Amino acid sequence: MEETSHATRPVFADPSPMGLICLAIGCAALVPMAFGAALSPAGLHTAAMFCLFFGAGGQLLAGVMSLANHNLYGGTLFTAFSFNWLMNWWVLERLAAGVVPDHTVISAVDAAFLLVFLVMTCGFGFFSRSLLLLLVDIDLIYAFRLANALFATQVFAIPIGVTVVVLALLSLWIAFGVLLNPVAGRNVFPLGGPVWTPRNPR
Repeated sequence: MEETSHATRPVFADPSPMGLICLAIGCAALVPMAFGAALSPAGLHTAAMFCLFFGAGGQLLAGVMSLANHNLYGGTLFTAFSFNWLMNWWVLERLAAGVVPDHTVISAVDAAFLLVFLVMTCGFGFFSRSLLLLLVDIDLIYAFRLANALFATQVFAIPIGVTVVVLALLSLWIAFGVLLNPVAGRNVFPLGGPVWTPRNPR
């Protein structure tokens, strides 16, 4: 997810693998609930801590480092997502205490996130196919969540679980590609080229 120009020297090494691995760990913590498991308060507390440290902390660090490297897209995505994971931590802690957060507010925010990520999906298509797929998967998660809320159903619960697993796997694939491909000197984990190219400036 590195987008720095040759004229701009990065301050840090590319933090994208760290952010993506943390994203995968956060997703793994949510998988049991995504597939309908009713966790005990201890289970909710455990999942909440993974969301706090890996989902929120790891991605906030990756986002700030990306912005310092003049990587606007990566920094924006990681930073925005880190605060979303902070909310996941809060929601799980509230559920562990027997308090159910207001779903009307959460659904309104999900709609805003879906709009943001749809636009960012188009942008990431200029970088690589793998990043485009990652953002499409995020779009589907929010679309399924909104469908559940709007139709007062849990029909999309299993699709949400599947997309969460796919998000974790895609995150790990891209992270491994960024880490191992330069070391191996070949595409051990192919990331694909841009899906579309920008028009040449006039």
